[in-house]
Amino acid sequence: MAKKYRNKIAGRWKGARSHQSIVSPYSGKAVGEVALAGAADCEAAIAAAHEALEITRAMPSHARARACAETAAGIERRADELAEMITAEAGKPIQYSRGEVARAVATFTLAAEEAKRMGGEVIPIDLAERTEGYLALTGRFPRGVLSAVTPFNFPLNLVAHKIAPAMATGTPIVLKPSRQAPLTALLLAEIIEETSWPEGALSVLYCEDEVAEQLVTDERIATFSFTGSDRVGWMLRSKAPKAKVVLELGSDAAAIVCADADLEWVVPRCVIGAFAYAGQICISTQRILVEQSVHGAFLDAFLAHVEKLPVGDPSDLKTVVGPVIDEASANRIEEWTAEAIDAGAKRLLGGKREGNVLWPTVLTDLPENTTLGCSEVFGPLAVIEPFEDFSAALTRVNESRYGLQAGLFTKDISRAFEAWRKLDVGGLVVGDFPMLRVDNHPYGGVKDSGTGREGVRPAMEELTEVKTLLIKT
Repeated sequence: MAKKYRNKIAGRWKGARSHQSIVSPYSGKAVGEVALAGAADCEAAIAAAHEALEITRAMPSHARARACAETAAGIERRADELAEMITAEAGKPIQYSRGEVARAVATFTLAAEEAKRMGGEVIPIDLAERTEGYLALTGRFPRGVLSAVTPFNFPLNLVAHKIAPAMATGTPIVLKPSRQAPLTALLLAEIIEETSWPEGALSVLYCEDEVAEQLVTDERIATFSFTGSDRVGWMLRSKAPKAKVVLELGSDAAAIVCADADLEWVVPRCVIGAFAYAGQICISTQRILVEQSVHGAFLDAFLAHVEKLPVGDPSDLKTVVGPVIDEASANRIEEWTAEAIDAGAKRLLGGKREGNVLWPTVLTDLPENTTLGCSEVFGPLAVIEPFEDFSAALTRVNESRYGLQAGLFTKDISRAFEAWRKLDVGGLVVGDFPMLRVDNHPYGGVKDSGTGREGVRPAMEELTEVKTLLIKT
């Protein structure tokens, strides 16, 4: 019988009459059953967080840092358990689940350090005779309660990117984890319960979307942070007229491969960038633009590498491409692919499916007016096209409605700076795939890819307000 999990609400673990079964996207077997929180539970969580604000905002930096460091140590102690849970409920290949756990340790460790470093500045304001003898100081202070919604694909580290900056700034949190993969977040709540973080300052509750709307509309919420689809993210933003809203949304990330790039490095990186974890990463490489003179050589090598990718059981340490998260996603990807082929796209690889496991698909000649041509696929599919003019390639990347990250493979520094200036993206990776993210750099997008920035220090700035102190000395 599957283990039953309770929600962490207002400082205590609470069950419910109704439970939701969480199933493995690979085997279809139950991983666990989680209590379904109701509107009263959500209200209790928000009220507890609002009350806890008086405690957390008064915590000195060493206390906030200690709570973050204790959490990092707790994650490290339970690393195997967390990695196995990620693989079980999200279908992430175990090699990547272990990497995610290591990143979560780093995220909380960064938060522990930044809690001690976040300060302000001294501003000279004796700019006129009337302000001689005056001094201005600035500091950052918590805005108020944070509510957050996280997706299935990084059920630990994307949760960490909500909670760790909040703890570092003294901000209470109410978190709604993913519908498909909430159990890892509840394990993290167990770990944080053993730290010095105040009771009631963290609630993690699994609930229906209509209940979760309270996390957006309640006036006690000062900041709302959402990671997920662009359609849902922008809809929720419209329901939060007063709260600060941070959105980390979708992408159809592009990589540009120039003729001077080292194909022995580029090809395997593009393969992993497109198909690792079945492409279920916001910055997976969906579009690859290759300079015409090396297009043929790149394509031949790329297809040969893709055919060798280990596909299947995510618990196998060698697996790169596991299942997509559910049957609905697998059906959607197949439908979009069929539509593209009917419209004139050519399939060079792919078409095989077993359950929720889709073998990597490679397309070319994709019409832009297809769903695949203008949407995030979030699956194991890549589109490869040639280009002749570099500026035209940049324009093609910018024609997307998304703008999260892009990759550029070139040895020409002038092209690198031109791309940095011209590409409408939140981040450009030169010399590697667009999937590169380190947990301390500003991360976020433009256009339909969202608003605001994560990465521990930038997220701390989103959660705080600058206050100015003027002193007559």
